[in-house]
Amino acid sequence: MNEVDVIVVGAGVVGLAIAARLSQQFDSVLIIDKNKHFGEETSSRNSEVIHAGIYYPKHSLKARLCVEGKHRLYEYCQQRHIPHHNIGKLIVAQSEAEVQVLQTTLEKAVANGVEDCRWVSATELKHREPALAAHSALLSPSTGIVDAHSLMQSLLAEAESNGAWLVAQTHMTHAEPTNNGLTVTMNSQGEAMRLGCRYLINSAGLHAVNVAHSIEGLNKQSIPTLHLCRGHYFAYQGKSPFSQLIYPVPDPQGIGLGIHGTLDLGHQLRFGPDTQYIEQIDYAFPDIQGPTSGAISAYSNELPPTLKDQFVAAIRRYFPSLDPLKLSPAYAGIRPKLQGPHDSVQDFMIQNNKDHGLNGLINLFGIESPGLTASLAIAEYVAQNLE
Repeated sequence: MNEVDVIVVGAGVVGLAIAARLSQQFDSVLIIDKNKHFGEETSSRNSEVIHAGIYYPKHSLKARLCVEGKHRLYEYCQQRHIPHHNIGKLIVAQSEAEVQVLQTTLEKAVANGVEDCRWVSATELKHREPALAAHSALLSPSTGIVDAHSLMQSLLAEAESNGAWLVAQTHMTHAEPTNNGLTVTMNSQGEAMRLGCRYLINSAGLHAVNVAHSIEGLNKQSIPTLHLCRGHYFAYQGKSPFSQLIYPVPDPQGIGLGIHGTLDLGHQLRFGPDTQYIEQIDYAFPDIQGPTSGAISAYSNELPPTLKDQFVAAIRRYFPSLDPLKLSPAYAGIRPKLQGPHDSVQDFMIQNNKDHGLNGLINLFGIESPGLTASLAIAEYVAQNLE
């Protein structure tokens, strides 16, 4: 049996960021992922937005790591020539009641150290975005977009340049504690292998809870329940009517940020995601002419008549001239949420030995949005926990 310093389980953007960071201080870092390539799940099925850090409760890990991660990510992208754009975002209100929601959002932003947001009047909105209908809005100028695939490529290249390596089509089946760390049993393309490590980083995203249950000696009460929340995206055919990202007021339950309009780096517009809790991982886009089979609405137990109808109704609140014929199914993503459909907002959960009782193990649970934005800050946080 060979030994390495660190094994990182999961080659999404967070796992790759952790591997890149730890490869700076350890000689041997191994990244394993059950898929054929890095970033095949949550990291490649999202809005690719660099969030400002305005939605999250003060002192939460999401708030702290999002704000820190945003600054780190912009700097990293500039240094490594990763395609990105500090495009800005408008969060729009349609009534006085929604203005009050935006006021609360603004107060959260200031409490989190995000002090560049400002109010935009209906008159200014009409000048900035003629196709937009809104009572008023908040402008978040530090919100941006990034090419997530290029970011992950760069993180992997950095890790590999420091001696780390990625082994795909490999999943962890068991781990047990030793005097010097843990022994990990893996299945790599049908072949079983055992490897000792000083540190084991469970950054498996949608599979992090299953990985945790396979670790011998781990306090099972420290393992949370994971909820799978699927979100669909529709592509908009034709020239985008917007020059910035357009978001509705956030969901009061904190389950999602509403069906918003985002732009990619080619200035193509897409809308999403919605929020539908599901029982098992399934990326299939449902039949848009009928109910979304097997999905439970985040807001009630009733299914919308059709998925496309749901999107059209939500989008027309701020884009009334939308032509439904210009919407076509794009893709779906799944968020690993700790928050159930009727639960309060849940923070990131990053556990060390004080939380679960095993030296050398770091578990990351519920790393959903703003995980992409926070990835470099999460990596630094994990490194500090090891120290």
